Order: sequence, then C-alpha cells, then structure tokens
Amino acid sequence: MASPTRSGSLFRTKSVEQSIADTDEPDSKLRRELGALDLTVFGVAVLIGAGIFTITARTAGDVTGPAIAVSFVIAAIACGFAGLCYAEFASTVPVAGSAYTFSYATFGEFIAWIIGWDLILEYALGAATVAKSWSSYLGKIFDVLGLGDSTSFTIGAVEVDWGAILVIAALTAILVMGIKLSSRVSTIITSIKLLVVLFVIILGATYIKAVNYTPFIPPAEPPKAGSSGLESSLFSLLVGSEGSTYGGFGLLAGASLVFFAFIGFDAVSTTAEETKNPQKDLPRGILGSLAVVTVLYVATSLVLVGMVNYTQLKSTPDGENKTLADAFTLVGANWASTIIAVGALAGLTTVVLVLMLGQSRVFYAMSRDGLLPRGLAKTGRFDTPSTITIIIGTVCALIAGLMPITTIEEMVNIGTLFAFVLVAIGTWVLRVKQPNLSRSFTVKALPVVATLAVISCLWLMLNLSAETWLRFILWMVIGVVVFFAYSRRNSVLGRRERGEESSVTASSSSSSSTSSS
Repeated sequence: MASPTRSGSLFRTKSVEQSIADTDEPDSKLRRELGALDLTVFGVAVLIGAGIFTITARTAGDVTGPAIAVSFVIAAIACGFAGLCYAEFASTVPVAGSAYTFSYATFGEFIAWIIGWDLILEYALGAATVAKSWSSYLGKIFDVLGLGDSTSFTIGAVEVDWGAILVIAALTAILVMGIKLSSRVSTIITSIKLLVVLFVIILGATYIKAVNYTPFIPPAEPPKAGSSGLESSLFSLLVGSEGSTYGGFGLLAGASLVFFAFIGFDAVSTTAEETKNPQKDLPRGILGSLAVVTVLYVATSLVLVGMVNYTQLKSTPDGENKTLADAFTLVGANWASTIIAVGALAGLTTVVLVLMLGQSRVFYAMSRDGLLPRGLAKTGRFDTPSTITIIIGTVCALIAGLMPITTIEEMVNIGTLFAFVLVAIGTWVLRVKQPNLSRSFTVKALPVVATLAVISCLWLMLNLSAETWLRFILWMVIGVVVFFAYSRRNSVLGRRERGEESSVTASSSSSSSTSSS
C-alpha cells in the first residue's frame, strides 16, 4: 500500500490498489474489448498524421534544412525513453487516466491535478489543431473536384470553419458509440494512410537528387528584422545566440517542433481499463507503435528533402506553409499531390479520434476521483463516458471552428513533454516505494532510462520558444486557481479524510444493488 499522508495534504496519494478497485464501480465501469493489435493500431493512428503531412515540410523549410531527419531521430530517442517508462507504469497501474493516474499514485493529488490540467494542452488543443489541418486538406480535395477550396463561411466578423466542426462532430458520435467501433474505424482508416505513406516513400525516392542534401545543416540565420526575439528557442536565448533558424540551434529547435509528430502515443495508456490484458498488451501497443512510425518518419523526411531543395519549402511571406503534397507539385507530380491529400485527410481523421479518446479518458478518471464533477464519470448505454465525450467534442469543435490557431503546436509540445518528465520520475519513484507490486513489464536499468528520459525531454522543452514558455506558465497558474477553488474540497480522498466517505461510497453501493437486481 502507498504510505499514508496527513489529512488535508496537497500531496495525499491514491494507492494503486484503490485505483484498481475503483475500476469496478458499476455505474462508471468501462468495457474491456481491446487487444495488443488494437492498441498498436491506435498508436500508429494518432502518430501518423500532422507530423508527416504538414509539419515535416514546414520545419525543413523554415528551421532545419535537410537535417530534419536528424531532428526526428532526436525526438524519437526522447520518446523512446519516455515510452519505456510509460510501458512499465501502464502495466503496473492498468487504470484510465495515463499520466494523471500515475502521478496520483506517486506524487499526490496536487501534482496529479496539474498533470491532468496540463494534458488538456496535449489532447484537446491537439485535436482542435489537427482538425483545422483536416479542414484545409478537405479544401484541397474540393479544389481538385472543382468545388472551390473553401471549408468555412463568415458570420459578421467571425470566420466559421465548418470542415473542422464536421470532423469533430462525426468522431464524437463514433467515440460515444463504443471503444470497439472506434477501434474498427481507426483500423480501416489507418490502413489507408499507411498505404499512402509507403506510396510517398517509394515514388518520392525516384525524384531524389543528391545535391539537395547539401548543405545538410544550412548556415544559421539571424532573427527577422523587427522580431522581439521571443520566437527564438529559450536555449538559444540563454546561451546568447542570435536565433534558432538553421545551424545547430535550428537542428535542436527542429527536434522540439517535430516532436509534435510523436504526440499521442501516450494516449494508448489511457485505454488501460478497456484492454483485455493490460499488463502485457499496453507495453506492446506503446512500444510497437513508436517503432513503426519512427522508421516511417525518418524515411519520409529523407525523401522529402532529397526531392526538392529545402529553400523551396520555406513558408511564403504571407504565412502560407508548405506541405508534403506541395513537394510533389514542385517536381511536376500533381497527380500524386491529390493522392497525398486523400491520405492526409484519412491520417488526420484518426489523429483527432485518438486525441479526443485520450482526453475523454483522462477527464473520466479525474471525475471519478472528484477533482471534476463526479456525475461526469457515469457511463452510458455503450459503456463509454458519453457525457464527458460530448462536452470535449463540443469544446474542441468551438476552438477549431471559431478560433484562429497560431503557434498552438508548440503549446501542445510543451504540455506533453512536461507530462513525460513526470511519468519518467514517477516510474522510478513507484519502483522504490512499492517494489513488490506486480509488474509484467519492467525497464532494465530504470534509473538510467528514467534519467535520460527526463534530461532529453527537458532539453526539448528548452528548445521551444520563450513565448511558448510564458503561455505555458500562465496556463498552469490558471490550473492552480481551479484546483484550490473546486477540486481540492471536492476530492474523493479529501471527503474520506473529513469523514464523508459514506456519502461517497453510498452511491456506488446503491448503484451496485440496482445493477444486481
């Protein structure tokens, strides 16, 4: 059992045994229907999307040059260390909530809330951002069909992106209707986009020119005239560099940017309560999906910068970003651009699906613990947290449909990296505090792996812009206010400490009796 904490402590922990016991509450029980293959598909589904189809070309053109493949490798190494820690933690604590649940068992309630609040940056904002990209690719397909390229309309001074709202609404309905249906839809669409990615690599290889790889790391460029300097990476500012465009600092900043391509593999761990054999299948799903997509990312990035000179991939002065499809247009393969646009549409669909799935399961776990309203944790007729899913879908649709999203990718990155740091430390802490817990997957040399995970993730965070850091700190301050205003006094653990445990458990007992009858 976890060591007890004093009454009212900000760092009271919820034991692993209690977390597992809570999964049997009748009115909030999830259905176990997923296997290792389902989890791997979910991982690949969320990982292959914006990273390949949008971010790769823009980062190569504006930040790294041909060295983007090295940036992907750096980001993959950081994710690999973190992925190993996630695999051990998820197999030890097979409960919905991912990093939030893990932090509750090791660092206590306040840190668990902070990480849950932080995961909104990864899942909800990530889903809204990718939905915007989905809408832009839908516009490209409309253009090919002669239907125009607009997926938005204007109401007064507000531009409404109906394409983004449409995809979020459809996926919300699928998520509400059951985890198995979500898995089947994800499998079908993921198969399509894998074929498109292989098509890109094979066809693109025929257009490679060795001269385009030179210089592999372009000379560093100073910041644009009139810029505040906050757009440069925090690390480059700390060491007195003039900027982080190209050169060594650009390579490092690029790794922090393409990290967005790896976001979401941790969402696999949020499905722990819906997995048939979580102790074995979760590690396979997490590490298997990471291995597959790393190979595809590196291959695609090498083909991309070999096809065209990196200078042709620079964003235009009016802010238009280049995509993977644009590279094929530049070499005269317009027909291939259309196929890529279809693949991107499929790829981005599953990214939005899994990110929304992850957010709903994190909020489900937080609601069950009382840090959010407990009524939200009730499951519907399909044994899914339908109320939470609908709320998240509505919020994501409003953000994606009504708000112009700029630099949001970096906010998603910093939130995810922060979560990875806490999971890496927490895995080590749990191993020390409770060495006798059943662990079907254990990381060899865990102290070394966890340390490397923390260092590599902090390094990537330092290479994000100073502006992103300021926004992240502001978001965390808001989270602290919400915790003290609502979550701390409504926490289930807190109510038990105050002698209100009977009121907490009564509802479960009543539900159990009703269910039995």
